[in-house]
Amino acid sequence: MIDPATLITYVAVVLGFVFIPGPATLLTVARATTSGTPVGIATGAGIAAGDMIHTFMAIVGISAIIAASAMLFSIIKYLGAAYLVYFGIRAVLERTPANLAAGAMPISAGKAFRQAILAEVLNPKTALFFLAFLPQFVRPENGSVMLQLTILGIIFVLLGFVSTTVFAVGAGGLGTFLRRNPTVLKWQGKAIGGLYCALGIRLALQER
Repeated sequence: MIDPATLITYVAVVLGFVFIPGPATLLTVARATTSGTPVGIATGAGIAAGDMIHTFMAIVGISAIIAASAMLFSIIKYLGAAYLVYFGIRAVLERTPANLAAGAMPISAGKAFRQAILAEVLNPKTALFFLAFLPQFVRPENGSVMLQLTILGIIFVLLGFVSTTVFAVGAGGLGTFLRRNPTVLKWQGKAIGGLYCALGIRLALQER
């Protein structure tokens, strides 16, 4: 079992990671602002599910295979980038529904959840992060390495979900206010689409 000192250090470090705005936070805020708090929370849940998959990949060695293969890393990276750019372009081109301010949401929570899972899984940098980060807090003398990695991964995912939920609640409240403004309503889809495209381009340009 993980000793208390290591666990406390790990939690402190992870809290620093998850509450610093990054791509996951930006995606959550974008969804919450345009579609409401529940959709933002669903996006955060999808990101958390994707991170659990990355934890599993790190435990069984799949992340190590990705790290060792430049071609596989590039394939996954460009798939993820294309996925984000695709949704960005769709958001830019789609017309904002006239009844959005009255409560109609442009995307359901379920769809946002599924999209977030795929976007997170198709980010090879996240796979490499879990592969490099989690083992630093594993101590062989504390028992099963696989069990320790699992516990560390679950803690990371839970704290990350808490973080995205906090951001989703804040952005959802702001989004409700902004959607009452016709000018903001007209341009928010284009702004969010631009954000998705920027995240996709950023992913495409990343190196191992």
